[in-house]
Amino acid sequence: MAKGGRAIYGEAIGVLVLDTSFPRIPGDIANATTFDFPVRYHVIDAATPEKVVSEADRARALLPAFVEGARLLEKQGVRAITTTCGFLTVMQKEIAAAVSVPVVTSSLFLIPLLRSMFAAERSIGVLTAHSGRLSPEHLVAAGVQPDWAVHVRGLEESPAFRSAIFGKGGDRIEMDVDEVEAEVVSACRKLTGDFPNTACIVFECTNLQPYAAAVQADIGLPIFGIYHLVNLLQSGIVSPRFSGYM
Repeated sequence: MAKGGRAIYGEAIGVLVLDTSFPRIPGDIANATTFDFPVRYHVIDAATPEKVVSEADRARALLPAFVEGARLLEKQGVRAITTTCGFLTVMQKEIAAAVSVPVVTSSLFLIPLLRSMFAAERSIGVLTAHSGRLSPEHLVAAGVQPDWAVHVRGLEESPAFRSAIFGKGGDRIEMDVDEVEAEVVSACRKLTGDFPNTACIVFECTNLQPYAAAVQADIGLPIFGIYHLVNLLQSGIVSPRFSGYM
């Protein structure tokens, strides 16, 4: 017996989306073709990259809007919620407390798990949209301890990425994808060059998954990001059925 009670069905993952206008190419969390299953999006008005990729206290001023958005997604039937910006770790506890479904605001929550996968002397690299603004508070909120070997590099000085993501004005609608890919590869190559014992790289920025294959081809390391968390959530809340032969 099928049960109703709402207007929309079939979207298990809900995504709280920043208020942006740059291209969301395949692989980006806010491009629905990135996933092999339907997702539901909700844009948080006025939650621009400039406001969120900033000091933790400034981003926290947007908390009421994110809580409202999470509750709306839950009401619409999603079974888990994530976001399009890793800097939202500072809102994790409050958003999770506001709904009854699982919430994970950032790929940075992968770091404690990844740290246990590798030898203690190995380090974890983090590529972020802006290294000067990804503070210890953001990391600690994701369960990253200050004494862990976690090395952060940012793309704030990468012209193509900076222009597309942080460009001034509301009409920033173009992005040189090839140039951004080259900048991401270069940043990861430099990170692993500076820290040869790097075990893997975590993309904090949810816009970077489209370039993971190019990075991996260049440096040969595992690359993790919000893409993997979304797939983990989906497989946990919609358990697959199996068939076949022994």
